[in-house]
Amino acid sequence: MKLYLNPIMDMFNGEILSFGIGMRPTLELALTPLKEALEIVKDSKFRTTVHSDQGWHYRHNKWVKTLKENKVFQSMSRKETV
Repeated sequence: MKLYLNPIMDMFNGEILSFGIGMRPTLELALTPLKEALEIVKDSKFRTTVHSDQGWHYRHNKWVKTLKENKVFQSMSRKETV
């Protein structure tokens, strides 16, 4: 059996703000922890940036729209060159 883990980590102190665990890599597995983390950092005085890989979840309209609605900047790793 395989489980998928989707943590949202604060890169300032390494704290896991929220996470999701699921049997499949669904959009909800990515969005639920994001929304929980955004609720935690909503009153931050500093710019919030979410960095991810280029997985389909993080390019999905719902993910991008959620970030924009919360005035969060999106950062993605670049594609690997071989």
